[in-house]
Amino acid sequence: MSKLRLKISMSLDGFVAGPNQSVDNPLGIGGMRLHEWVFPLAAWRSTHGLPGGEVNESSRVVEEGLANIGATVMGRNMFGGQPGPWDAKKPWNGWWGDNPPFHHPVFVVTNHPRKPLQLEGGTTFVFVTGGIHAALEQARHAAVSKDVSLAGGASVSGQYLAEGLVDEMEINLVPTLLGSGERLFDGVGDDLHGLALVRTVATPAVTHLKFARRLAD
Repeated sequence: MSKLRLKISMSLDGFVAGPNQSVDNPLGIGGMRLHEWVFPLAAWRSTHGLPGGEVNESSRVVEEGLANIGATVMGRNMFGGQPGPWDAKKPWNGWWGDNPPFHHPVFVVTNHPRKPLQLEGGTTFVFVTGGIHAALEQARHAAVSKDVSLAGGASVSGQYLAEGLVDEMEINLVPTLLGSGERLFDGVGDDLHGLALVRTVATPAVTHLKFARRLAD
């Protein structure tokens, strides 16, 4: 069975988004600081159709995170805020622009039904109202033999962690404090369901902590 792989950036005080998230500021106050380490990288820029970029210790971590992914799962806020029913006349297409960087099916966990949204580059957003298990089942079917990426945000990622459904977790720990906002591990409890630290890559801008499920004895 394909793996469910979570990758997410986090502040030293445990927040994956800052306070006062909004349509205009989806990451909240200070939240953009959690991702500044990745923007200059060639590995990130190429997925967004941008030329050039840096190659450093974080490059192989990003490349590893992109490899062998056949589908993505994310929450409604990660797709594009605006809680409540979709605008029936002109539903918003989210944060990701006309040519999102995924290039495969993306399954959005939401309480409000909506027809699939097909955009350029092979990305189709499928809106799943049956909960996290239904979204994962559909994503695994779409991914065929490849893995499924869990892109966030905090709420849906925490639900998958609490259910013990995450097989790998990459925490990109950024040396900054947000003070408040949205935490990844709220409600998860004190059990990572067999996930153990298997690799650390430390740089001045970010420390990458990879956790993977322990093999059965």
